[in-house]
Amino acid sequence: MKALYGQQDSPGGEMTFVFQERESPPAPRAHDVKVQVRACALSWVDTQLLSEIKLKKELVPVGREISGVVLEVGSKVTFFQPDDEVVGILPLDSEESGVCEVVLVHEHYLVLKPQKVCWAEAAGAVRDGLRAYTALHYLCQVCPGSTVLVLDGASPFGTIAIQLAQHRGAKVISTAHSLEDKQFLERLRPAGARVIDVSHGKIDVAESCLEETGGLGVDIALDAGVRLYSAEDEPAPKSQLLPHKHDIITLLGVGGHWITTEKNLQLDPPDSHSLFLKGATVSFLNDEIWNLSNVQQGKYLDILWCSYIMDKLSNNIFRPQLDEPIPLYEAKVSMEIVQKNQARKRQVIQF
Repeated sequence: MKALYGQQDSPGGEMTFVFQERESPPAPRAHDVKVQVRACALSWVDTQLLSEIKLKKELVPVGREISGVVLEVGSKVTFFQPDDEVVGILPLDSEESGVCEVVLVHEHYLVLKPQKVCWAEAAGAVRDGLRAYTALHYLCQVCPGSTVLVLDGASPFGTIAIQLAQHRGAKVISTAHSLEDKQFLERLRPAGARVIDVSHGKIDVAESCLEETGGLGVDIALDAGVRLYSAEDEPAPKSQLLPHKHDIITLLGVGGHWITTEKNLQLDPPDSHSLFLKGATVSFLNDEIWNLSNVQQGKYLDILWCSYIMDKLSNNIFRPQLDEPIPLYEAKVSMEIVQKNQARKRQVIQF
């Protein structure tokens, strides 16, 4: 049985991906569930985070968002039984690669998959759905009438965030990084999101948002990274499509919430003073926090199934942004694309 792993030759170097032969998993321990994987979504591996929490290893399991069928359960498993269809996210410290035919998972990392949701959609939506729910409900509590800015709305995460915000009655503004992204966002249903095309660098996002809100600013800004320096000092060409941190602060309204995915955000005293005058807040979106804090495990499982993600997915409240399912033999090449942040749609391996 083959499984996909990543390895880093040197600190800070590029990660390469290899298939490793592994034996069939043993019988489940007391709280383990043996799952036959039907689909596995590919996500970027954060090697820096793994190093910081002392989980860095020679071979890193790849593919954590899985859906599949329960083959066998441990003696103390109470949530599942054989033949149940399940979906979940493997924990950060898992030794199992989701890109494998059979895996062992602790029962607390799985929920039941709705029957009318296909394998690829379940695996492809679970992480982005979790991130969107965490951002919109735990970090800012979006409500009807709110104005929400979703930067890079055509990304897999942005697409779900737009649909969930609209479902809660919010007015959504989004940015598009290309003409194709703009056309995709304009075709989203339900329609209604105002799309700002920033692909040519001629549009001022802050000015457009203030114009759209009558000068009041947005209630919630959900970024996809921000520029911390001037255009000449930014190292990556792709970052030129991102707004500067001052733009985000400018477009926030009174009492606004800035939810950032920028882990190295640096706010200078003038930035903090501007936020203070607006009574605005800055929150950091780290979707791994649910797995890093077992105290919240019950709430985490409730988000995955009972209260939100799988329930909303099965009722067509949102649709994920997925590429065509990929066969196992193409997993290595696809993971290399994902690790370089070159995939515009969620990549899903289907067995």
